[in-house]
Amino acid sequence: MIQKELIEDIVNKKLDGTEYFLVNVSVSAANDILVEIDSDYVVDIDYCVELNRYIEERLDRESEDFSLEVGSAGLTAPLKLLRQYRKNIGNEVEVICRDGKKHVGRLKHVGEEAFVVTETNMIRKEGDKRKKLYEEDIVFGYDEIKSTKYIINCK
Repeated sequence: MIQKELIEDIVNKKLDGTEYFLVNVSVSAANDILVEIDSDYVVDIDYCVELNRYIEERLDRESEDFSLEVGSAGLTAPLKLLRQYRKNIGNEVEVICRDGKKHVGRLKHVGEEAFVVTETNMIRKEGDKRKKLYEEDIVFGYDEIKSTKYIINCK
Protein backbone atom coordinates (compact mmCIF):
# COMPACT_ATOMS: atom_id res chain seq x y z
CA MET A 1 0.00 0.00 0.00
CA ILE A 2 1.23 3.48 -0.86
CA GLN A 3 1.89 5.52 2.27
CA LYS A 4 -0.01 8.76 2.83
CA GLU A 5 3.18 10.41 4.13
CA LEU A 6 4.97 9.69 0.83
CA ILE A 7 2.22 11.45 -1.15
CA GLU A 8 2.23 14.39 1.31
CA ASP A 9 6.01 14.77 0.89
CA ILE A 10 5.77 14.69 -2.91
CA VAL A 11 2.93 17.20 -2.98
CA ASN A 12 4.52 19.58 -0.46
CA LYS A 13 7.77 19.66 -2.48
CA LYS A 14 5.82 20.68 -5.59
CA LEU A 15 3.69 23.27 -3.76
CA ASP A 16 6.58 24.84 -1.82
CA GLY A 17 6.95 28.49 -2.78
CA THR A 18 3.62 28.66 -4.64
CA GLU A 19 0.26 30.14 -3.71
CA TYR A 20 -1.10 26.59 -3.39
CA PHE A 21 -1.19 24.49 -0.23
CA LEU A 22 -2.11 20.92 0.68
CA VAL A 23 -5.42 20.45 2.47
CA ASN A 24 -5.79 16.69 2.60
CA VAL A 25 -4.43 13.41 1.29
CA SER A 26 -6.29 10.13 1.59
CA VAL A 27 -5.10 6.73 0.45
CA SER A 28 -7.50 3.77 0.54
CA ALA A 29 -6.51 0.14 1.03
CA ALA A 30 -6.94 -0.29 -2.76
CA ASN A 31 -4.42 2.55 -3.39
CA ASP A 32 -7.06 5.05 -4.47
CA ILE A 33 -5.24 8.34 -3.82
CA LEU A 34 -7.14 11.61 -3.38
CA VAL A 35 -5.19 14.87 -3.08
CA GLU A 36 -7.03 18.07 -2.14
CA ILE A 37 -5.28 21.41 -2.58
CA ASP A 38 -6.33 25.00 -2.05
CA SER A 39 -4.92 28.41 -2.88
CA ASP A 40 -4.88 31.87 -1.41
CA TYR A 41 -6.56 32.95 -4.66
CA VAL A 42 -7.99 30.42 -7.15
CA VAL A 43 -7.27 26.74 -7.78
CA ASP A 44 -6.58 26.41 -11.50
CA ILE A 45 -7.58 23.13 -13.21
CA ASP A 46 -4.39 23.24 -15.27
CA TYR A 47 -2.34 23.32 -12.07
CA CYS A 48 -4.25 20.28 -10.77
CA VAL A 49 -3.35 18.42 -13.98
CA GLU A 50 0.28 19.49 -13.62
CA LEU A 51 0.37 18.31 -9.99
CA ASN A 52 -1.26 15.02 -10.96
CA ARG A 53 1.47 14.37 -13.54
CA TYR A 54 4.17 15.41 -11.05
CA ILE A 55 2.92 12.89 -8.48
CA GLU A 56 2.52 10.12 -11.05
CA GLU A 57 6.10 10.58 -12.28
CA ARG A 58 7.36 9.95 -8.75
CA LEU A 59 5.39 6.75 -8.14
CA ASP A 60 6.14 3.35 -9.64
CA ARG A 61 3.12 1.64 -11.21
CA GLU A 62 5.25 -1.45 -11.81
CA SER A 63 5.60 -2.12 -8.10
CA GLU A 64 2.13 -0.93 -7.01
CA ASP A 65 -0.94 -0.04 -9.05
CA PHE A 66 -2.93 3.00 -7.96
CA SER A 67 -5.54 5.52 -9.03
CA LEU A 68 -4.86 9.21 -8.50
CA GLU A 69 -7.22 12.16 -8.28
CA VAL A 70 -6.03 15.73 -7.66
CA GLY A 71 -8.53 18.50 -7.12
CA SER A 72 -9.57 21.60 -5.26
CA ALA A 73 -10.80 21.32 -1.69
CA GLY A 74 -14.07 22.74 -3.02
CA LEU A 75 -16.20 25.72 -2.09
CA THR A 76 -18.69 23.69 -0.10
CA ALA A 77 -16.13 21.57 1.76
CA PRO A 78 -15.56 22.35 5.44
CA LEU A 79 -12.55 24.51 6.26
CA LYS A 80 -9.76 22.31 7.65
CA LEU A 81 -6.67 24.48 7.91
CA LEU A 82 -5.89 27.79 9.61
CA ARG A 83 -4.79 29.12 6.22
CA GLN A 84 -8.27 28.41 4.81
CA TYR A 85 -9.85 30.29 7.72
CA ARG A 86 -7.53 33.25 7.14
CA LYS A 87 -8.31 33.49 3.44
CA ASN A 88 -12.03 33.61 4.26
CA ILE A 89 -11.90 36.56 6.68
CA GLY A 90 -14.77 38.88 5.70
CA ASN A 91 -16.77 36.10 4.07
CA GLU A 92 -20.00 34.60 5.34
CA VAL A 93 -19.59 31.22 7.04
CA GLU A 94 -21.74 28.59 8.70
CA VAL A 95 -20.40 27.19 11.96
CA ILE A 96 -21.82 23.99 13.41
CA CYS A 97 -20.87 23.42 17.03
CA ARG A 98 -20.32 20.03 18.64
CA ASP A 99 -23.56 20.54 20.60
CA GLY A 100 -25.48 20.86 17.29
CA LYS A 101 -26.05 24.62 17.37
CA LYS A 102 -25.66 26.39 14.03
CA HIS A 103 -24.38 29.94 13.63
CA VAL A 104 -24.18 32.00 10.43
CA GLY A 105 -22.20 35.20 10.15
CA ARG A 106 -19.13 36.98 8.79
CA LEU A 107 -15.73 35.60 9.71
CA LYS A 108 -14.16 38.53 11.51
CA HIS A 109 -10.92 37.32 13.08
CA VAL A 110 -8.80 34.18 13.01
CA GLY A 111 -6.27 33.24 15.68
CA GLU A 112 -4.20 30.19 16.53
CA GLU A 113 -6.67 28.89 19.17
CA ALA A 114 -9.99 30.45 18.14
CA PHE A 115 -11.85 32.51 15.56
CA VAL A 116 -14.56 35.18 15.73
CA VAL A 117 -17.79 35.29 13.72
CA THR A 118 -20.05 38.36 13.68
CA GLU A 119 -23.63 37.14 13.73
CA THR A 120 -26.55 39.47 12.88
CA ASN A 121 -29.93 38.66 14.43
CA MET A 122 -33.34 40.29 14.78
CA ILE A 123 -33.94 40.51 18.52
CA ARG A 124 -35.86 42.66 20.95
CA LYS A 125 -33.75 43.92 23.80
CA GLU A 126 -35.17 45.42 26.96
CA GLY A 127 -36.50 48.88 26.17
CA ASP A 128 -36.99 48.16 22.44
CA LYS A 129 -40.54 48.49 21.10
CA ARG A 130 -39.89 45.97 18.35
CA LYS A 131 -37.16 43.68 17.11
CA LYS A 132 -34.04 45.29 15.68
CA LEU A 133 -30.95 44.02 13.92
CA TYR A 134 -28.10 43.54 16.38
CA GLU A 135 -24.59 42.30 15.68
CA GLU A 136 -22.83 40.02 18.12
CA ASP A 137 -19.27 38.71 17.96
CA ILE A 138 -19.09 35.04 18.88
CA VAL A 139 -15.76 33.41 19.70
CA PHE A 140 -15.31 29.76 18.74
CA GLY A 141 -12.44 27.52 19.82
CA TYR A 142 -11.49 25.10 17.05
CA ASP A 143 -12.06 22.20 19.46
CA GLU A 144 -15.66 23.37 20.10
CA ILE A 145 -16.84 23.06 16.51
CA LYS A 146 -17.87 20.23 14.26
CA SER A 147 -17.41 22.17 11.01
CA THR A 148 -17.10 25.59 9.41
CA LYS A 149 -18.17 26.11 5.81
CA TYR A 150 -17.95 29.04 3.43
CA ILE A 151 -21.43 30.15 2.33
CA ILE A 152 -21.89 30.92 -1.35
CA ASN A 153 -24.01 34.06 -1.51
CA CYS A 154 -25.73 34.79 -4.83
CA LYS A 155 -27.31 38.15 -3.99
